Amino acid sequence: MLKYLVIVESPTKVKTIKKFLGSNYEVQASNGHVRDLPKSQLGIDIENDFEPKYITIRGKGEKLAELRKAAKKVDKVLLATDPDREGEAISWHLSKALKLDESKMERITFNEITQSAVKNSLKHPRDIDMNLVDAQQARRTLDRMVGYGISPLLWKKIKRGLSAGRVQSVTLRIICDREEEINSFVPEEYWTLDAILNITGEKRPLIAKFYGDEKGKINITNKQQMDTIMEELENPEFKVAGIKHGERSKTSPLPFTTSTLQQEASKGLNFSTQKTMRIAQQLYEGIDVKKKGTIGLISYLRTDSTRISDEADLALKEYITNTHGKEYVLKTRTKKENGSKIQDAHEAIRPTNVDLTPAVVKDDLSRDQFRLYQLIWRRAVASRMQNAKYETTSIKLNANRYIFKVSASKLVFDGFTAVYVEEDDEKEGSNVLLNKIKDTTEFSLAEMDAKQHFTQPPAHFTESALVKALEELGVGRPSTYAPTIGTIIARRYVAKENKNLYVTELGEAVNSIMLTAFPAVVDPTFTANMESLLDMVEEGKVKWKSVISNFYPDLDLALKEAEEKLEKILIEDEITDTVCELCGSNMVVKYGPHGKFLACPKFPECRNTKPYFEKTGIECPKCGKEVVIRKTKKGRKYFGCENNPECDFMSWQKPLEVKCRKCGSYMIEKGEKAVCSNETCGHSEKIKITKQN
Repeated sequence: MLKYLVIVESPTKVKTIKKFLGSNYEVQASNGHVRDLPKSQLGIDIENDFEPKYITIRGKGEKLAELRKAAKKVDKVLLATDPDREGEAISWHLSKALKLDESKMERITFNEITQSAVKNSLKHPRDIDMNLVDAQQARRTLDRMVGYGISPLLWKKIKRGLSAGRVQSVTLRIICDREEEINSFVPEEYWTLDAILNITGEKRPLIAKFYGDEKGKINITNKQQMDTIMEELENPEFKVAGIKHGERSKTSPLPFTTSTLQQEASKGLNFSTQKTMRIAQQLYEGIDVKKKGTIGLISYLRTDSTRISDEADLALKEYITNTHGKEYVLKTRTKKENGSKIQDAHEAIRPTNVDLTPAVVKDDLSRDQFRLYQLIWRRAVASRMQNAKYETTSIKLNANRYIFKVSASKLVFDGFTAVYVEEDDEKEGSNVLLNKIKDTTEFSLAEMDAKQHFTQPPAHFTESALVKALEELGVGRPSTYAPTIGTIIARRYVAKENKNLYVTELGEAVNSIMLTAFPAVVDPTFTANMESLLDMVEEGKVKWKSVISNFYPDLDLALKEAEEKLEKILIEDEITDTVCELCGSNMVVKYGPHGKFLACPKFPECRNTKPYFEKTGIECPKCGKEVVIRKTKKGRKYFGCENNPECDFMSWQKPLEVKCRKCGSYMIEKGEKAVCSNETCGHSEKIKITKQN
């Protein structure tokens, strides 16, 4: 009988898969990649058609020797690495590093680590897909060219240890653009008006919202306009002008892709993208479940597809029928199942066995594993359930010449919401009073509630919102989002505080140099087009080296021009008037991982350091001392008083010396305008603002 060696990527999978196969199968792990480009050099032969110079990864020699020894003892080697570009490339590298005979080697893939999936893969072996391999080689080569070309320039012009990346730099630029948008945002005033009405015989009042008049909607933009409307609404008589009943439905969600899982886990579980991927990997590779042994609980976690196999679809619908009733089963979905062809060979992320409910496996999982599995399980089940249905009621009220509106909806069939509600779904309003209102209902006005508001700037990116933006722009792939976001936070280009992502001073400097010298590299459209080209390589429509040969000359030219024209950003050894209390020397400004700090120039003899606060020349509005630029612990810049902690003044925007002509509060810089810091004032004016270098 033939003997087989099955090579997987992760040691965790070895235990799971071994129990599915008989004694003729040996299962070993490669522990990820075994060959890569060398770290000490570019590793690409520019003169020889961009041929990569692969070497064995340091520390993998012993593992390869072990695999070679095992391969010699068997009749066939089955390469069972992950079912994506990266996994295909690892199989190809293994075949080269182990010098496997093509007749002795086969490639197998499975979308989930279950007995049926693994055994089925043995019936459908294939050759290594070189289109997938070439797409990975193209991505790896492009990333190396950008990283190894631009990073040394950043070391030279800013400081050592910085890095640039093909996707990383675009991501930083997107966050910087949002930060600039927020800083330049000027709030606009608007007002809302609610009529609180009493209905005879009812204890609860009815709240009607101002709409406008018969000509249409009226936006109230200032107090004068509001005062005029309030005058005209003195002693109003509210009458029903129309009652409209209707219905609407909320569509059941699609099952998770990598991106949507990262977004929902961030919003609902407060998981970082890296944490989500790490725990999902554990659920995929195998969990020891009582009475069932070690099994993979979810399907493959790196996918852009929302498709589910026919078998899984049937199993989900059977579960819904048995648990909730056949009226809950979704018959057909009108929404397109998959908007992208990328990785559609994979299914969406789903439980491998719907009968393994979160409650069944709870005791076998850690708290975080349970919470993520529950999210995936519920979403998959919900995707095969009917839409939720609502009855809607909308009432139009006349008051003198103005119109007020009241609307509400009532859930009449819960559908998929019986098992799953998205984190940012609005709670449905149910106003039982609306059902009692007739054309003849009489109202008495309790009070008019007029409120002043100001428009809010765009929100800072959270990891969830950033993943969504990257996906919409076509930048990177879902499998790259977690490491990309992790890198820019680790490099301190971006600080994460209370879920929000903020650009640091270091991040601003890096983004500025990238925009100046390498506009194409940080252009989201250019990067998205490059991803499309990689997809075409995967489909066999484009040769991978033609993608590289078209990209490299422009990068090389930009590097040469940047080397010649870019000025060095001076960020060290600025002498200050702060005296070192240990040795009496004037301290100098240095630049560390957290930004600027004061250090004694006699280092290493004197190791005294202090925080550095850049002066603004602006008087503190609270105590009259000077406003300085400070940083939070994670590197986010703000303006505070030099007399802190005695004075607690702080502002995220730069305060100005001019006072508000309307209320006397201090003004802050917002783009090209000075805006009153008093949020209830709303005064702003165009002013010549001197930008600090």
